[in-house]
Amino acid sequence: MQIRLALREEGSFWNAYLAAANTMVNAKLIGSISIGAARKNPETRAAFQALMQTILTDAIEEVTGSPPEKWEIFSAPESERSGHA
Repeated sequence: MQIRLALREEGSFWNAYLAAANTMVNAKLIGSISIGAARKNPETRAAFQALMQTILTDAIEEVTGSPPEKWEIFSAPESERSGHA
């Protein structure tokens, strides 16, 4: 199964989820930051993304015994970009 780090603006938070590659069904929340903090400072936004990627990498390595081979960064599917959840 392919998994992804999904970042979503939800209300006043920017939430990070561990999700299946093609759906948010059964996604697991792994981190959250105030949307104001993420918008105010690009460095804060980048640091949050990096931290969430590290957390996901560690979890994958714990389960599989090795880290992910690669990370691909792409925009969310249109079905997930309909605005605030």
